[in-house]
Amino acid sequence: MAKAAGGDVAARDPQARIVTIPNAISVARLAGVPVFLWLVLGPRSTAGDWWAVALLIAAGLSDWLDGKIARALNQQSRLGQVLDPAADRLYIAATVIALAIRQIIPWWLVGLLAARELLMAVVLLVLRRHSYAALQVSFAGKTATLALLYAFPLLFLGSHTASYSETARIVGWAFAIWGTALYWVAALLYVEQARRLVRQDRAGPPGEIPRGGPGGRRPGEILQEDPEDRPPGQALRGEPGEDREAGQR
Repeated sequence: MAKAAGGDVAARDPQARIVTIPNAISVARLAGVPVFLWLVLGPRSTAGDWWAVALLIAAGLSDWLDGKIARALNQQSRLGQVLDPAADRLYIAATVIALAIRQIIPWWLVGLLAARELLMAVVLLVLRRHSYAALQVSFAGKTATLALLYAFPLLFLGSHTASYSETARIVGWAFAIWGTALYWVAALLYVEQARRLVRQDRAGPPGEIPRGGPGGRRPGEILQEDPEDRPPGQALRGEPGEDREAGQR
């Protein structure tokens, strides 16, 4: 019965679906994070690094694949909108920390990426206070994530003593620099979107007269003329003198 009720909810609201192919791919990516950390920080060997690189490549491909499947099969869901960026961020965090521990990248780069995540957490809290859901991942954000996921395997390979190391290190740092820059550009775009939503929420629905009405007067209040602003000899509307003159004409 509970399963049937869940099916009814999914039928009424397709975004509420949980069991979908893209969600299964995202869960598999999340399950690969601890495996990746063990491969990098456990054996610390060339073979372990190659397996870790293969896992990162698979994670990057699955990140692209689950989006394509979701759009092709119309299996977008709210859970997927949470799982997909969560898997991306966990892989980036795990990889950056592992690279820093092995002294392949500097800790200031870790701090730069962590500061961006802290900023996004604050933006999300502000949106929650105004009853908004998390913003959808932008094209710039997805591009930045892919660039970083390309950068990290190359930086791993660049740390080896082999003929390909120099080339892998140069290309890896190029992807890392561009990915970090785009990561922050995407964050600033999210901040601007959140600012507009909050401002719209404070202004109220479109067409609603702000409290106090136009010009600061209350709705329904009659605007009184200032006697000093009228021409000499002209009475205010509604004054007794105006009615008498109208009756004499």
